[in-house]
Amino acid sequence: MKRILGNTDLEITPIAFGGNVFGWTIDEAQSFRILDQFTADGFNFIDTANSYSHWKPGNKGGESETIIGNWLQKHRRRNDVMIATKVGSAIGGSGTRLQKDYIINEAEKSLKRLQTDYIDLYFSHYDDETLTVEEPLLAYEQLIKDGKVRWIGASNFTAPRLRESLVAASANNLPQYQVYQPGYNLYDREGFEAEHQQLCLDFKLGVIPYYSLASGFLTGKYRDNDDLSKSPRGAGVSKYLNNKGFNILAALDQVATKHQVEPAAIALAWLLHQPSISAPIASVTDLQQLGSFRAAVQVKLDQEDLDQLKVKS
Repeated sequence: MKRILGNTDLEITPIAFGGNVFGWTIDEAQSFRILDQFTADGFNFIDTANSYSHWKPGNKGGESETIIGNWLQKHRRRNDVMIATKVGSAIGGSGTRLQKDYIINEAEKSLKRLQTDYIDLYFSHYDDETLTVEEPLLAYEQLIKDGKVRWIGASNFTAPRLRESLVAASANNLPQYQVYQPGYNLYDREGFEAEHQQLCLDFKLGVIPYYSLASGFLTGKYRDNDDLSKSPRGAGVSKYLNNKGFNILAALDQVATKHQVEPAAIALAWLLHQPSISAPIASVTDLQQLGSFRAAVQVKLDQEDLDQLKVKS
């Protein structure tokens, strides 16, 4: 089931757990239960960020990393999992920041919360276009030299800035982003496919998309406005309640029925059938939902299925 992520030596399972729910929609005890089952099912890739989950009232950021660190410490499982975290997103209105000193300082904080000596994959969460593309790479060079970061990635960059970063790294003998993290799913396809997909293929970047299930919409949980109250994430789903969204759900339902799995499994399997995708990021809040992860890596979509899922707006 494992695969090598892009040009790195990271051997990952093809679905990453999205740690944004830790400390937000689930507490530490439930987070532990889910991580226990996730890894028991053979998965090994966990994605988080220094900013998760600062948006919950009473939080300040770092809650997700802290929970993951406590879980790692409890089970002594550090060598069994791959940890990706990020730096650079706005926390408490501070704005995007990728200055060298800031990155190095934030990396130390993440390492402390994660209770580990190293980060497997460290992302520039959002670009800081006030800086040269080399500025964050100089920070990562130091962190890699010190053994605190193994590989680096970029998220939410424009295609021109991502290309510029990749070219500058090669020209200046600096660490190169080896993984890209875009928002990408069956509904939100246009941006990545038009602007980034070929770039990622050309540079052989690993791609681990977030919002793989469109904030839960592609699970089929939300069918009308009355369903939006089912979860704290429901407010982010209303934009999908339109003809395009309903047509995608109908196609998901049909393919899911054919394969006798949940719609979420088909949505994830569709991503795994895309040539540029290494491992979609998805999260759950209860153990039963992890069944869709297991099913997604087992189900084999045929061309008829893929054609049926090509729903246009």
